[in-house]
Amino acid sequence: QVQLVESGGGLVQAGGSLRLSCADSGRTFSNYAMGWFRQAPGKGREFVASVNRNGGITYYAGSVKGRFTISRDNAKNTVYLLMNSLEPEDSAAYYCAAARGISSAYVPKNEGEYTYWGQGTQVTVSS
Repeated sequence: QVQLVESGGGLVQAGGSLRLSCADSGRTFSNYAMGWFRQAPGKGREFVASVNRNGGITYYAGSVKGRFTISRDNAKNTVYLLMNSLEPEDSAAYYCAAARGISSAYVPKNEGEYTYWGQGTQVTVSS
């Protein structure tokens, strides 16, 4: 069973940085590809970034590429999202999610590919 808990959200000024963490209390974390999504008020859930099972392959949405970095530490059952150069448009609830790894190269990008979701952590970027 996968249970995901996000942390690290908060209020930051534009241009600042935050690092989100998502910890899995289960025992099979390394079997899952991991992703981050976000949802702003009145909008649908949006893909942000994903990483394969061993952390060697990553994929980013165009809006965050070059500013955000996804990484994982399988020894700590944790996935991270380092967010630099934050903009007010990045304000949203951020969710981590887990997708059963079809292969070691699997890097899912669609919401429907993910099975398990965290409860979300709020990020607010002030201008």
